[in-house]
Amino acid sequence: QVQLVESGGGLVQAGGSLRLSCAASERTFSWYAMGWFRQAPGKEREFVAAISWSGSNTYYADYVKGRFTISRDYAKNTVYLQMNSLKPEDTAVYYCAAGSAPYGQNLNSGSIGSWGQGTQVNVSS
Repeated sequence: QVQLVESGGGLVQAGGSLRLSCAASERTFSWYAMGWFRQAPGKEREFVAAISWSGSNTYYADYVKGRFTISRDYAKNTVYLQMNSLKPEDTAVYYCAAGSAPYGQNLNSGSIGSWGQGTQVNVSS
């Protein structure tokens, strides 16, 4: 199983920005779709963004479109989530995820092969 380690979370005021990073343990991560999910207190884990194995396609939840950007750096085995114009409702633990099979285009909760431990994002009003 590929090991995923998130970083970059923290406390930010509404309207601010953060960049989350997800470092993978091996280069084979580049064969898999990657993405981010989040879980707020009292809510189910929900999809945030994903990027295809090739990096050619990206997907976003409606509530983050235009504010968040997912990208990946194959040389660094790292996936990023740039979060701009943050809102208090973005407060959650953010989890990095890798697909369960190679050459995937997107992610869903049933196709996850590896999860990171999560990084806390708190957005104050």
